[in-house]
Amino acid sequence: MSAYRSDQDLKVMDATGNGVEVDVATNLLNGTVRLSMLWTQEIYLHPDDAERVAQSLLRATEHGRA
Repeated sequence: MSAYRSDQDLKVMDATGNGVEVDVATNLLNGTVRLSMLWTQEIYLHPDDAERVAQSLLRATEHGRA
């Protein structure tokens, strides 16, 4: 069982269409926030998607502080 809870509202994929996706998760044990780029080390985002990732990070921060 993972201690991390992913943001289920975040559905962001790489702008180049190569299948890379972003995951933002909060550690339920210690409140740390994890930002993962699945399947690669870098990702290219459209501006709207970058904003959605930023909003997801803010939500995770609030969960981590609770």
